[in-house]
Amino acid sequence: MGDLPGWLKHTTVWLLLGVGLFVGVQSWQAQQQATRFVVDGQTLEIRRSSDGHYHWTGRIGGREIEFLVDTGATGTAIPAALARELGLPVVGTLQSNTAGGVVTGQLVVGDLQLDGGVQVDRLRMAALPKLSSPLLGMDVLGRLRWQQDAGVLRIELQGSRP
Repeated sequence: MGDLPGWLKHTTVWLLLGVGLFVGVQSWQAQQQATRFVVDGQTLEIRRSSDGHYHWTGRIGGREIEFLVDTGATGTAIPAALARELGLPVVGTLQSNTAGGVVTGQLVVGDLQLDGGVQVDRLRMAALPKLSSPLLGMDVLGRLRWQQDAGVLRIELQGSRP
């Protein structure tokens, strides 16, 4: 058996470099994800994600959901399809002023548990038809003591039960 052709050697080297780069990026992203959310005593810290936003994982009806923290939103909103999947009871309809204009949606009710121990029972949420991801609004955030500085959102857990 003779030597392998040069093109095969080059292709193998490039494939190995590509795999190494892929594994390195995946490892870096996993580390960033792990350090993004930290509970230290009675303070919860959420670091800004690479997309420039704060994300807070929680649950509605036992299902894990990642919320985009939106201090410009009056209320918490979820995609209408998600509200249907969760079987959340509809208690009315609403008009919501969004970045895309006025949208008609449904008012639904559900129990919200956020990582770090924050819980809101029977939270009224807007279920909007074209919303791409759940938004955590000031109806929840306004009940908490929090501050944002240098890419870190700090929430005091002690004495700030919504």
